[in-house]
Amino acid sequence: MDVPADATKLVWSACTVNCGSRCPVRLEVADGTIVRVLPDDTGTNELGSQSVRACVRGRSIRHRIYNPDRLKRPLKRKEGTKRGEGQWEEISWEQALSEIAEKMKSIKSRFGNEAFYINYGTGVLGTTVSASWPPDASAFARLLNCYGGYLDHYADYSTAQITAAYPYFYGAWTGSNSLDDAKNAKLQVMFGNNPLETRMSGGGLTFTTLQTKKHSGVRTIVIDPRYTETAIDLADEWVALRPGTDAALVAGMIHVMVAEGLHDQEFLDKYCIGFDEDHMPEGAPKDSSYRSYLEGKKDGVEKTPEWAAAITGVPADKIRRLAREIASAKPCAITQGWGPQRHATGENSARAIFLLACATGNPGVPGGGNGSRESSPGLPLTNVMGSTTTNPSMKIIPVVSWVDAVDHGEQMDTFNAGVMEKPEEGVRDFKVPVADDGTPTNTKLDVPIKMVWQYGGNSIVNQTGDNNRTVEVLQDESKCELIVNCDIQMTVSCRYSDYVLPGTSAAEEFDIHPGENGAPMAYGIVSSQAIEPLYECKDIYTICTELAEQLGVKDEFTDGKDREAWLRETVEAARKEDPDLPDYDTWKEMGIFRKLAGPVVSMKEFREDPAANPLPTPSGKIEIYSDRIEKMSKKWVFDAFRPLHKGDELKPLPEYVEAREMVEDAREGKFPLQLIGHHYKARTHSTYGNVDWLKEAHHQSVWLNPVDARKRGIASGDEVFIYNDRGTVRIPAKVTPRIAPGVASLPQGAWFDPRPASEVTPPAGANPDLPVDVGGNTNTLSTLHPSPLGRGNAVHTITVEIEKA
Repeated sequence: MDVPADATKLVWSACTVNCGSRCPVRLEVADGTIVRVLPDDTGTNELGSQSVRACVRGRSIRHRIYNPDRLKRPLKRKEGTKRGEGQWEEISWEQALSEIAEKMKSIKSRFGNEAFYINYGTGVLGTTVSASWPPDASAFARLLNCYGGYLDHYADYSTAQITAAYPYFYGAWTGSNSLDDAKNAKLQVMFGNNPLETRMSGGGLTFTTLQTKKHSGVRTIVIDPRYTETAIDLADEWVALRPGTDAALVAGMIHVMVAEGLHDQEFLDKYCIGFDEDHMPEGAPKDSSYRSYLEGKKDGVEKTPEWAAAITGVPADKIRRLAREIASAKPCAITQGWGPQRHATGENSARAIFLLACATGNPGVPGGGNGSRESSPGLPLTNVMGSTTTNPSMKIIPVVSWVDAVDHGEQMDTFNAGVMEKPEEGVRDFKVPVADDGTPTNTKLDVPIKMVWQYGGNSIVNQTGDNNRTVEVLQDESKCELIVNCDIQMTVSCRYSDYVLPGTSAAEEFDIHPGENGAPMAYGIVSSQAIEPLYECKDIYTICTELAEQLGVKDEFTDGKDREAWLRETVEAARKEDPDLPDYDTWKEMGIFRKLAGPVVSMKEFREDPAANPLPTPSGKIEIYSDRIEKMSKKWVFDAFRPLHKGDELKPLPEYVEAREMVEDAREGKFPLQLIGHHYKARTHSTYGNVDWLKEAHHQSVWLNPVDARKRGIASGDEVFIYNDRGTVRIPAKVTPRIAPGVASLPQGAWFDPRPASEVTPPAGANPDLPVDVGGNTNTLSTLHPSPLGRGNAVHTITVEIEKA
């Protein structure tokens, strides 16, 4: 489009999706229309003041704003049709909000506020007033707090298992050193950590890691079932292991370290409990230390490299070499991404990688780390609007158990489903409450979920596990009576709603965007409204204000403030903590503010003086053996609502546990391939999943190793069926040595597109009663069966068969 220069203006806006970064974009506007998207033109090419250049997703944001799927006016599902059938009638805002309010009043009168649930959704995570998550930071949560409260959730889809693991190892969520600190390391080891795809932006970790590597030359090893972009561009060595087997690899390596005297016994003695029999908590059973586990004193199996090789697929000689190299590198920067923990026994995988860092003495020192995901400095931008009300309802459930809570919520409690009382310190540091004797206490739900609110997310269907089972539950209107979705696109989840409310994009709003993962730089963005809201779309604060009026709580909800008043208050609160921050008007003119704030050295104070700076564990030390998990294992119930599965058990040590649909099942069962779902450059989860440019550039296909492809007569580009008993996907194959043998990977987040068997005939081995998904969604094949400790989404623990279509 040719636009005269004097007819355009440039407006600071942002890409706010949940990629782990926040990128400013400069929108060129002509006659009320965005005609061009430009990157950040401030900053430098130096770490600590770097330009925050948006990736291919942010640069295509105009194609989200002006998308054929863009919602234009409120929709109501037609009477007599099922959720998901796509039958709608357009209605006015007045009708939509008045009907939603009346239904909410009815639900409250019959079931109470515990029946209201705010579903997980992070498509608008990088904002303040428009924040979609965490629930208690969102506008709708504020509204419900004013109306009597709601059922909350803890953890998140990205990190449910590692979130549960932290309290029982380090006492609380404790990130590792920032990735720029690897300049001080002799070796960098990354377990399933893939910043070059998951943190692509210039303010994200692609720039940080590549610049750190360029200037320091730190040798880097990537351990991952897939040869990722990070392995290609950053690593000196790729170690391909089978999914979910990280704890076995760690055990094999530490066995070598102990046998050869390479482990840091001094660190383990001073800072940890549970590694050997001389450093166990009082009352622990005999031979229950990690060293006894390695020696096979309980199960009769010594955890040698040969034992680990048979499980992981990593040769024993390589395990020995890796053990010696990691133990000898002083310091060694060990981090993990969130792929290893998103498995059926992901809590143990996460704790095992923590343990590797401890066994080599690396927590609390420059160039080291604690084996967790990397930290990054940030600005003190707290969402004032979300923090000035409290939820009168203190019940809280695991983030992925909401489908169960719709189906049989009144039967759920702490022991069978992870229901808890919400702790005062917040959900990230969540742990099971205990009595004075350390025994876990029980909390019960009184009612099932009757209303689901989804805003800025696609987790009603698509991002939650087992699409077909989820649809079955949601189509039973005797269970969940009301589903309301607010978004800017007609997403998959919108299709399964009763009311769809058209929201606004970041370009149609003012907001504040706390930057993330810009190490060693902290930054934040203040965006301005570039265009008027399209069609009949409204921003979430306006929607909630109008709904609050219908519910009789408008004054309490707004507190007399409009949208920009909350933003100004947020900036002023931050400036009290950091006087270097500009005022709101100055910041809005600047667009982006940055400051050098890193690197981060995690647990430095604890390392320097553990007595003066104890960890928030019962012992004050790192707990390799968790007495609390041991007590919980005697109370936990795994078969209350679904059959008991292999791997449904709690372990006080970070042992390797063979779970359902892992190595043994793949070798011996009817579905011989392990399937994972990697993050993809074409999307952030499902966001941008319908953008034409990105779909053209990055095709959805299943990755298959040449060895496995030859057995099945499959070549790259062939249409294939991927199936198990839960569903069937039809998608092209990508045959590549970049995936380990015996493993397949289907990029997660593609939009679920089920077709009946009359349109697409499923293969003979598939479930004939289920539709075939031609969109290629990983959760067509995953399960709702949760992990044992955190009751998290084990959506990388899948076995399938693949055959040519």
